[in-house]
Amino acid sequence: MTATPAFRMLHTMIRVRDLDASLDFYTGLLGMKLLRRNDFPEGKFTLAFVGYGDEANHTVIELTHNWDQKEPYDLGNGFGHVALGVPDIHKACDALAAAGAKIPRPPGPMKHGTSIIAFIEDPDGYRIELIEKE
Repeated sequence: MTATPAFRMLHTMIRVRDLDASLDFYTGLLGMKLLRRNDFPEGKFTLAFVGYGDEANHTVIELTHNWDQKEPYDLGNGFGHVALGVPDIHKACDALAAAGAKIPRPPGPMKHGTSIIAFIEDPDGYRIELIEKE
């Protein structure tokens, strides 16, 4: 193997159909901050970056909203999920469920491990894994 330059994860991009619903989900339910939002009228799309800290020091999520997209996106089978750590997964899932979030996999141990995990879905159906971390 040859040496490579130092890489740093910058962001994960997902396409969203309803930007306002997605921003409500990521900022309202998951507590991320809207870091920046740019409209590109010539290309008919908007990029919104959300995360838990500034982009210089944290990995963020880029929400790409194509203005003309009317139908839900085909999520495909290549993308897996985004993972977030939470100190109390049961409390987090209870609060998310009370706010209307979909929880297709409630909290519990991994099938082949000891980590306590759950899965929630954003408004477009993207899965977000919650992992209990102290």
